[in-house]
Amino acid sequence: MSAAAVRKSAAAASPFQALILSRRSVRRYSQRPVPEELILSVIEAARLAPSASNSQPWRFVVVMDPKAREELARRSLAGIFSRTRFAAAAPVIIALCAERASVSEAAKSLKDGAMYQLDIGIAGEHLALRAAELGLGTCWIGWFNRRGARKAVGAPRHVKVVCLMAMGYPAEDWQPRAKVRKPLDSILWRDSWGTVYPGSMDGGNTSK
Repeated sequence: MSAAAVRKSAAAASPFQALILSRRSVRRYSQRPVPEELILSVIEAARLAPSASNSQPWRFVVVMDPKAREELARRSLAGIFSRTRFAAAAPVIIALCAERASVSEAAKSLKDGAMYQLDIGIAGEHLALRAAELGLGTCWIGWFNRRGARKAVGAPRHVKVVCLMAMGYPAEDWQPRAKVRKPLDSILWRDSWGTVYPGSMDGGNTSK
């Protein structure tokens, strides 16, 4: 699907739906610098995300200096993780980190200790959607050396780097792929598993 086709499909939807329809994972970036105000805007969107017990475990390290990006790539995107090394070419890499609650705090709040991963995921999607709204491309990076990434960004031992986010303007010749998703009637049921949800079997792919 061409970029023009994506825009045409999105135009018929509400602004938010259009944003969801047009967002793609970008793996090829222009070296055009990303203005500081746009970086602050996407981080602000992430900061406003909900979190379990309002714990707000997210911390962000924005890696922009070329030497710092290369060091991050060397430590976290090498060897068996080299298939995601394309992220090193993005002008911005954001390390989405979690400052995890202590065991006693988790017990007091009756909170599952792994909830921080969900919290970071919600914040990261806020970030990605705001970036798309601003004309920036992003790509979630989950396949990387977490220990190496933590050392590269200088995070303390109790902090976990949950994921990396490559970000920048898409390359001039980048072409978005079609958004292929499973049909609604294969993922949605009414009241109990396997019971058809009315209206879900109207066919079509996926980008509805």
